[in-house]
Amino acid sequence: MSIEKNISSNLSVIRDQIEDARQSSNMSSEEVCLVAVSKTKPVEAVMEAYEAGQRVFGENKVQEAQAKFTDLRAEKDDIELHLIGPLQTNKAKEAIQIFDVIQTLDRPKLVKALAKEVVKQDRQPKFYVQVNTGEEEQKAGVLPKELPELLDLCKSEGIIVSGLMCIPPVDEEPSLHFSFLRELAMKNGLGVISMGMSSDFELAVRFGATHVRVGSSIFGERDYP
Repeated sequence: MSIEKNISSNLSVIRDQIEDARQSSNMSSEEVCLVAVSKTKPVEAVMEAYEAGQRVFGENKVQEAQAKFTDLRAEKDDIELHLIGPLQTNKAKEAIQIFDVIQTLDRPKLVKALAKEVVKQDRQPKFYVQVNTGEEEQKAGVLPKELPELLDLCKSEGIIVSGLMCIPPVDEEPSLHFSFLRELAMKNGLGVISMGMSSDFELAVRFGATHVRVGSSIFGERDYP
């Protein structure tokens, strides 16, 4: 079976699963965006997904996104590219250049670095704040209690935040975190809720996700060196 058939059929199945989950819950969003996470996968795999109708992709690292998507987006201007991995402040310039959405805004220093580049480049991607819903020491994301202060800083710096994102702890029931993130988004008047990955995206949809980030279920297991 060719990679094209695999990716195309995988996308079809996942889209059906998203729609079934969306229709089965009164908390679900009216529309759910599938972000195809292409990290570690070659351009050829991205193109297979593109040919199957996928337009929204997610990458974890700025450098990998630049290498993979710079030329591709020059040819395919309808691709929307999301940063879904942690962002270092010294990569703010490149991140603003290439990404349409930055999902991992999580600290004041990063807010200020991105705000400077937004002005310099006259380019305003969409921004989501990553919330550390499990308050895990080793994980990126703003603590829930610090979210209002960070949102205020974003506003004062000219960063327009449209949503929230989370990655639940691997050893806890994800529905608790999905419900919590939805509550935080509603409380702060934010319409975008990015949550759910290959193992739990259907559950995330039922709890109100507007965006789900799915990688291995589309492209297969990742090819780490």
